[in-house]
Amino acid sequence: MSSRIKAPNSGWWRGGVIYQIYPRSFQDGNGDGIGDLPGITARLAHVAELGADAIWLSPFFKSPMKDFGYDVSDYHDVDPIFGTLADFKALLKRAHELGLKVIIDKVLSHTSDQHRWFQESCADRANPKADWYVWADARQDGTPPNNWLSVFGGSAWQWDTRRCQYFLHNFLASQPDLNFHTPAVQDALLDMMRFWLELGVDGFRLDAINFCFHDAQLRDNPGGGQPDGSDPTAPASNPYSWQLHQYDKSRPEALDFLRRVRALTDEYPDTTTVGEIGDRNGAAMVAQYTDGGDKLHMAYCFDLLSSEHSARYLHDVLDKFERVAGSGWPSWALSNHDSVRLATRWGGSQPPAALLRLAPALQLSLRGTSCIYQGEELGLPESEVAYEDMQDPYGIAMWPEFKGRDGCRTPMAWDSKAADLGFGSGEQPAWLPLDDAHRPYAVDRQQAQSGSLLHYYRKLLHWRRGQPALLHGEMDLWPVHDQVLAYVRRQGNERVLCAFNLSDRPATLPLPTGTAVPRLLGESGVTGARVSAGALVFDPWGALFARLD
Repeated sequence: MSSRIKAPNSGWWRGGVIYQIYPRSFQDGNGDGIGDLPGITARLAHVAELGADAIWLSPFFKSPMKDFGYDVSDYHDVDPIFGTLADFKALLKRAHELGLKVIIDKVLSHTSDQHRWFQESCADRANPKADWYVWADARQDGTPPNNWLSVFGGSAWQWDTRRCQYFLHNFLASQPDLNFHTPAVQDALLDMMRFWLELGVDGFRLDAINFCFHDAQLRDNPGGGQPDGSDPTAPASNPYSWQLHQYDKSRPEALDFLRRVRALTDEYPDTTTVGEIGDRNGAAMVAQYTDGGDKLHMAYCFDLLSSEHSARYLHDVLDKFERVAGSGWPSWALSNHDSVRLATRWGGSQPPAALLRLAPALQLSLRGTSCIYQGEELGLPESEVAYEDMQDPYGIAMWPEFKGRDGCRTPMAWDSKAADLGFGSGEQPAWLPLDDAHRPYAVDRQQAQSGSLLHYYRKLLHWRRGQPALLHGEMDLWPVHDQVLAYVRRQGNERVLCAFNLSDRPATLPLPTGTAVPRLLGESGVTGARVSAGALVFDPWGALFARLD
């Protein structure tokens, strides 16, 4: 199809629900102890029944697995531990039969050091790919060219003895950063994305997309002082959070590349892109990266992936985004493969059942697209992974103050009676251990309980599909309140009030003067609140949806 022709787009992603699958941990299809593509295919009916519109697959491409697939050595092929390209085509076919779109995770900012591009680039300073990665000479004293830090700890520069230069790596030293100032790099990545679009994928999740460009002058980042833990991109125990990352990421040149990405996807019907943005100014950058209809379709930041979840904090996040959003479109996630599971992060060691029901109701009523991480529909708590069992290089480097991401990546709980929780690997998987604490949350057990969280998720998602104001409407925040977050979603004459008591105490929210008496929408399954004498009255962690006439 010519790049001058813009294909039709149904906008299915706008207000849709995406279900994230971490392939290593979803389902083992061949019994080798690692989840794979055939295993995912066998479980797709679970996602379709849940009511999701699409799946997002974390990377399944060839990789040495130093960062478990986020270090790609071949963008065009499937790693053998996950299966084959034929297995992926079978997954794609089955997903489409079930009405599910398929979004694949593309890591564009960096590759593995085993990628053939890097192997050629580091051979010498004169080869055809010499400038495909970010190389720089040492300072006069042999130290790195500037003060940039790696997210995973230490300097962001690694010495290479072949070129006698440093190369940039924002993450592991085995994940060298591509040089987006070289046009051929952009061209090669766009050609690779076209390969997958021609296979029939419905879009891309773009990992760490704001890391693609760096300051060409390699200027030092300014210091930010002692961290207070407010940086959502790194814990306070990580020195990365001491810097203001003005020059090593989030550069303005990225916008022109995103326009090229959008022009490519616009050639293919009904495709979409969602970008991950790791930055202190995440909400503003989501707006910037998605505004205007010529860059990303949607993006997400880390503001709702922190432990903070008070009504005031969430009101501030939403207000900040709405003030700068323009035509931009957010994707809201409360959990993913990089964050502590919501049940533990928001609920502690004994998360209240009402909180676990409030959270998806809140998420699914925000203006934007919702992304649900595997197992959230079960209320899985964070797993405790012993140091000797840890796999995550980030957690190993930052232990014990930061335990990394293994706790949210343990195998999915399908069958409470099976020794391997139905994962398919026998007694123990080959990478992260099973969590017996997840046994009571398994799909089979919740399937048999009509009042389970799993059934609640299904009811909520299917009900929401019939609420145009929640899918596509504008959002008007009510004034900030110490306990209750409230807003109205509106489209045309339809107005839906969404209100949530984000505390473990009863709460009362007076209705603004002139507000019509709300009519509760009980068919949503949301409970714990009522209308009484000109006010909304909430139980602890209570929530409501109501029609405003």
